[in-house]
Amino acid sequence: MSEELKKLESQMGQMGKEMPNIMSSFMKLDQECVKDGVLSHKTKELIALAIGITLRCKYCIQFHTAEAIKAGASRAEILEAASVSVFMGGGPAVAYASAELLPLLDELKVK
Repeated sequence: MSEELKKLESQMGQMGKEMPNIMSSFMKLDQECVKDGVLSHKTKELIALAIGITLRCKYCIQFHTAEAIKAGASRAEILEAASVSVFMGGGPAVAYASAELLPLLDELKVK
């Protein structure tokens, strides 16, 4: 996990203390949305990653890449999800996939 992501988790913990009802509800929504259903947890994390790239959210890219890897996603699966974000997000998605996702996959040694 990157230092930035660790810091974000700490800051989100602080938000939980300052806005407990909102953050508790958000975390419940997150857990409900990514649990196995008709779509697998891995597939949902790959979707979330692609959306994060399209929206140019580096924290979303870091978090959902790590979660997709934990769920068993390979580098090829992650990059295929990124290709969908490029299709939907155009040039900015290419830039974020190149500048944020590729170095992260290398850092995490994802094969």
